Amino acid sequence: MHSKKVRMITSFAFLASLLWIFALGWSIKDYLFGTASQSSVSQDTEQPAESSSGLKIIALGDSLTRGTGDIEGKGYVGYVSDQLKQSGKDVSLINLGIKGLTSSELVEQMKQKEIERQIGQADIILMTIGGNDLFLGGQSLTDLSEASISGLEEAFLNHLKTILTSIRAVNTEATVYLLGLYNPFSEFQNGELMSTVVRNWNSKTAETLAQHSRAVLVPTYDLFQLNAEKLLFTDHFHPNEIGYRLMAERVAALIADAGGQS
Repeated sequence: MHSKKVRMITSFAFLASLLWIFALGWSIKDYLFGTASQSSVSQDTEQPAESSSGLKIIALGDSLTRGTGDIEGKGYVGYVSDQLKQSGKDVSLINLGIKGLTSSELVEQMKQKEIERQIGQADIILMTIGGNDLFLGGQSLTDLSEASISGLEEAFLNHLKTILTSIRAVNTEATVYLLGLYNPFSEFQNGELMSTVVRNWNSKTAETLAQHSRAVLVPTYDLFQLNAEKLLFTDHFHPNEIGYRLMAERVAALIADAGGQS
């Protein structure tokens, strides 16, 4: 009897270990290899958007929208939702962000019928895009010529115009909040020059948004410029929990000042 009990406990422990290893491996796979090659709609829903009469938020963009670097897994999108709920708002959220996404890939993603449908139902659209266009995994640091940066910037702005036009084709009322870029390389060689590049990039982005109704640039550059070490994840690129919370505070304040919805 004792021997049988020991075997049962041993078997249970072995199965539990296998499940833990599988879960760990899956998490690492998602963190390391989750990229813009994903073509289907990727959703994190707190409520199905169509089932709620409250504030409907759709989040688009890259790994910052996905929340990479946040130990809670929420990112600024999740913390914006939390803050709005704490203020008494009924919020439904769908996160369509994809790690590694560039502006040209977002243009393609938005051609999907399901993406169009979700955007069409939104009251608020949150977005981070452009970081992968500019930084190219850090490669821009080795080529900061005016010509190279100008080419990247021009291509991004053209894609941003297409993205905004695509949003308005299916939704004329939602307010678009695009979070500006910060410089994660301020402490690196050429860091000061990259800071100038990022500021100019954000300025051109703001000018483009100003040509479209209900489109707002949310600044993040100043948050990270003097506190990068405290606000960045261990990869020295993505924000950590504190960084994401600060970003979310700005977005939530703008939404509150606008009356909560469009």
